[in-house]
Formats: sequence, C-alpha cells, structure tokens
Amino acid sequence: MTSEKTLPMTVDNTAFLIDRMGEDCHPLQFLRELTQNAIEAIGRTPQKQGEIIWDVDWISRDLGDKKTYKLSITDNGDGMTGPEMVKYINQLSSSIAKQSFGTNYGVGAKIAAAPRNHAGLIYLSWKEGEGSMIHLWRDPETQQYGLRQIERPDGSYGHYGEVEGTVKPEMINGHGTRVILMGNSPEEDTMKAPPDARSPSRWIAKYLNSRYFQLPKGITIKAREGWQYPRSDRDRNVLREVTGQKSYLEKQSVASGKVQLTNGDVHWWILKDSDALTQNCGFIESSGHTAILYENELYELATARSATARLQEFGVIMGHRRVVIYVEPLAAAKTEITTNTARTHLLINNQSSPWADWAGEFRRKMPKEISKLIEEVAAGSTVKDHTQAVRERLKAIRDLFKLSRYRPSEQGDQTIDEDTTTRGGQPKHRGDAFKGSEGKSGTTGGQVGNVYSVFLKADGIPGRETQPDVFPEVRWISATDGTRAEGDLEDRAARFRLEQNLLLINADFRVFTDMVDWCCRERKSGGEIVSQGIVKEVVHSWYQQALTETVIGVQALQNSKQWSDKDTYEALSEEALTAAVMQRYHVHNCSKRDVALKLGRLRAV
Repeated sequence: MTSEKTLPMTVDNTAFLIDRMGEDCHPLQFLRELTQNAIEAIGRTPQKQGEIIWDVDWISRDLGDKKTYKLSITDNGDGMTGPEMVKYINQLSSSIAKQSFGTNYGVGAKIAAAPRNHAGLIYLSWKEGEGSMIHLWRDPETQQYGLRQIERPDGSYGHYGEVEGTVKPEMINGHGTRVILMGNSPEEDTMKAPPDARSPSRWIAKYLNSRYFQLPKGITIKAREGWQYPRSDRDRNVLREVTGQKSYLEKQSVASGKVQLTNGDVHWWILKDSDALTQNCGFIESSGHTAILYENELYELATARSATARLQEFGVIMGHRRVVIYVEPLAAAKTEITTNTARTHLLINNQSSPWADWAGEFRRKMPKEISKLIEEVAAGSTVKDHTQAVRERLKAIRDLFKLSRYRPSEQGDQTIDEDTTTRGGQPKHRGDAFKGSEGKSGTTGGQVGNVYSVFLKADGIPGRETQPDVFPEVRWISATDGTRAEGDLEDRAARFRLEQNLLLINADFRVFTDMVDWCCRERKSGGEIVSQGIVKEVVHSWYQQALTETVIGVQALQNSKQWSDKDTYEALSEEALTAAVMQRYHVHNCSKRDVALKLGRLRAV
C-alpha cells in the first residue's frame, strides 16, 4: 500500500472548458440533455411513470419586468432539494445518475445549455412537497459559470432558496422539477427557434421526434407550438405530443423489415407514397432518411441531400424519399459502443461508425421489397439509357483504356524505381531480394525504399482469372419523373459510386438542357421540322459517352504509384465529372451529325 498522496488535478479556466465543449454540441442538443434528465428523474420514482412538458414559462411571461417568452421544461420526476441542486448542478462532472462511459458523464445539460444561456438556467425543484430554487449563470463580471447568489426574504444570502407553493406547476404534486432557459439576456425570447432549427414553428417537437426512436413506457412528452397566439386559441396554441420515430414509421409504412449484418441489424421501412411525406415534415422526419439506432435514440441522422447520398451508398439508387434505414450496431465480446462526450456521435471501439461496411453488406442482402421499389421508379423514367450505343462506339478503342506504364521524365526531380511503377507485371523473387548490384547478398541500395516491401506475397490466394466489365452501370435521373430527389445533384452533371460501379447522370443539368435547346433552335432556323425527343436522345448519348470514358479512364490510373485513392476519388467527384462535360464543340458536332442521320432515316422510311 503506497503512502504517497496525489494532488488531484483541477481546472484553471472552467468557463473556457465549458464553452469549448459546448461548441462540439449540436445547437439543439440541450433539448435532448434536459429531456433525458427528466426521463431519468421519472425513472427514479416508484411508479416510473410521468409527464414532461416543454412550454412557455408563463409566470415569468406574465409577471416579469420584461414581457418575454422564456422556454421551460417541467417534469414530475423525483425532484431535488436545495443542497442537492447545489451539489449536482454546480459541479461540471456530477450527476444523480450513475456516471460512466456507457451511461452518463454528468456534463450533458451543462455544456449543451449553459453556453447558450449566459443569463442563466433557473432550476425550481420540489421534493417531499418542499420547493427550492437555484440560478446557474455566467457571471457578467467574472465571466465564470456558477450559481448566482440569492438574497433570501430574511436578509440572508445563499446559493439556493426556498420557494412558495404558489409557483409550483399544476403537474407537480409532491416532487418534480422545472428548468427555465433565460437566454443570453433578460430580453431574449428563448421560445424562438435558433437559426439552425429546420422547423421554426415546431422546432422542439421536430428535434425530439427525430432524436428518439421510441420513448420509455409510461412517459409522455409534450411540446408547445403556436405560443405566439392567444392562449384561448386552442387550434393553434397547443401542446403537441412527442412520439419518437418508431410509431410514425409503423403507421406510414407499406413494408418494413430487418436485415442482419455481421455486427448489427439494419431496420428498414418503405413509406407510403402519400402527402404525408411532405405535410408531416414540420414535426417529424416524414420522408427518406438514415440514422444509427442505439438504446432507442437516433445518432448521425442524415436527411435531404445527405440522406440521398447515404441511401445510394446502401444501394437505394432511386426512390430515396420513401426509404428509411436505421443501423443498430450490436455490442459483442470485443465491441464497445459509446458516444463522444457531447453525445452527438456514436463510437464503436472508439472509432467512427463503419458506414461503408454496413452499406456494402446491406447491398449484398438487399430486401426484395426495396429492389422492387427501385425497379418501379426506374420503369417510370422518361430518360433513355444509351449504354449499348456507347459500348459499340468504344469497342474499337477499348485497349486504349489500358494505360501504358508510367514513365518518369528524364528532367524530373524525383528518383523512381522503374520496376515498381507498373501496375501488375512479374513479382520479384524473394530469393533475389537481398542481392546487390553484383549478385552478392546485401541490401537493395535504397531502390525499394521500404525493406518490408520485398516480403509482399507474390502468389496470393489461388483463384480464377476474371475479366471485370470496365463499363459502369448508368442511370439517368430527373426531378421531372421522380427519379431524382429535389436538391440531389443540384447543378451537377453526375455522381459516380465507386463501390457499386454506378454512374448517376443528372438529366436536368443545364449544360445538357442547353445543348438540346441549341440543337433544336439550330435546325428550326434552317426551316426543318425537329423532334426534340430525337435531339435529346442523341445529345444524352454523347454526354453519357464522355462521362463513361472519364470514369473508365480515371479508374485505369488506380493503384499506380503517382495516384493515391484520394487522388482517384477527387478525379471522380461530382465537380470533376461536371468539368468533364464542359466541352461543347465535340458534342455539338457529333450530335448535329447523328440527328441529321436519324432524321434522314425517318424520312426514308
């Protein structure tokens, strides 16, 4: 047993630490943290049932010096005494709940809410019928976070005070808590949605519904909307119940299921093709999206364009607005699942979530219902695929896409081992690995660079030689026929998904539509009758060829010495593919010729 005494570490500038950690939080993260505190408080009651209300603090609105709306959360959980609030609220890493990496760090509500409420968070709590109050704020003189000193009616001072029963909310009987968010000044309206909120009129319900998958049994959550209308207006000034995503998805889906992955499950839903996809977006995620599901909460939620890209990664290349995917990782013997300190991201063995692995495995096990949906949407496409025509045109020069060996320039400023610059080729024999320039045992003289590279496995795994199809699968998509979601690939020519060898081309891209219009006007000016459908078909065919050639050509550079995976990715990005179709002269001439040939054949018939 050691006799040394350790001096505990302290924090010199707590305010800086809280502000810095608060920056890592989602702007609305405080809603989750205070709600979760309330859920846990109800869970500590004997009944384990209760109610949580997000509402205007009508007392401060009606009686305060500033007639301002202040947001509050009230629960009828177990409540706290004055001394308990001083202990648990005024210590950064302190919590009534058990503190651990897998449960509660004791910092959530403080770091998420305090930096956005310098004027303070007022806590009113009742336990065994007795009410107490504290005021956590950022002192305007010292700029430090802490409990504001309270002058009591008897003239004494303390950091908590007892409150009269007249201010106790109706929903609280013997125990419960209300927290009032004061904002950064007495004048600030904290009921007003923050700038980052996606649904300003229903921002509280929207966030909580999309954060929770389902709520614990016996707990009801409600959130005020329409608070700016008179309280007598029961149609607009109402409390809306928060349900979480699960009940909504179950009601609005036409098909659902679960796909088992190696280290988790994918829960999926196909939503009804109805007005609910857009009409309900104000208070819940009502159309296609993705998220991670863990302990009935949703993490890393992707919506709109982010959701479209993520769903395409999972193989849902069309019909994105009707498909919802939640990945639920499963803890195993060697798998630890936690969250980051701000509880904004899930960590698996302290690493970011393996979305690419999940997506790849899901694509291989694609549910037949989702495959059918994709086929149905694709069947409604009004844009023709030109793969066969492109294949025929490129067949004669296919070998040109097999690039020759990279040859260094004699004037180059790098020393390159010519034996290592070619993709493929004959491997070096291990028996020769340590022979010098005269055939004697020794080092390679720096030619290889990494001594371990000579131990790379030459024979590999026995297998059959295959000839993969270098042509990508091509899908033309358009917002007009519903194959492209609004906002996806906006003003971009195409997207290439390397893992699927899939090329998605945006038929609405203005370069394509401008060329079609130009070719039509050009022929009309010559007095000819023009079929816009024929012109469109020809123009699309040549642009598809340009994009196909770009994809094949760039992929041929993969794994060569001067092309990293990052380089290849950037060369096939949406911006790079857009640049690939910026040329006009060649496409115009080829389209003009082909349109003339097609019209000539039609006349001959």
